[in-house]
Amino acid sequence: MEPSVTHSTFVIEHRYPYPPERLFAAISDPAKKRRWFAEGDATDVELYEMDFRVGGAERTLYRFRPGTPFPGVALTNTGTFQDIIPNQRVVSASTMMLGDHRISSSLVTFELLPIATGTELRLTHQGAFYEGSDGPKMREGGWRKILDRLAEDLSR
Repeated sequence: MEPSVTHSTFVIEHRYPYPPERLFAAISDPAKKRRWFAEGDATDVELYEMDFRVGGAERTLYRFRPGTPFPGVALTNTGTFQDIIPNQRVVSASTMMLGDHRISSSLVTFELLPIATGTELRLTHQGAFYEGSDGPKMREGGWRKILDRLAEDLSR
C-alpha cells in the first residue's frame, strides 16, 4: 500500500436540553464518559483510562465483535488533553490504530455553548487519515452516533 494521507475537518453541532455543567460532567468524569464514548454495539471495551487534566492521557482499547468487518481485531485510541476550560471547552489530540496499523491522528475540540434551551455542543474534528483508514465520512458518522449516545446517557 502506498503511503497517503487525507486531511479533513468537520463540525457537528448537537443541542442538549441540559446546562453546560451537566455536559462537562459527562465529558470529564471517566465512568460517565466510558458509557457514552467507549461502549457500543460493535465492540467490547477491554481498557478505558482517563486522566482528565491538561497533559493527561485518555486510552481506549476495543475489540470488534463477531459480525463486524474486523471480528477480533483491536482498535486502540490514545490521546492527550491539550486544553480544558471547565463548562466551556475541552481539546484533545489522539492517534487511532487498527491492530498494529496507525490509521489516523486527530485534534478534537468540544465547545459547550449555553443557549436558551440548554447547551449547544460544537464538536470540531481535524484529522489526518492514513492509508487503510476509515476516512472522514465514516469518522463523522461515528461521532454523530457517539453524540447520540451522549444524549441517551444524559436522559437517564
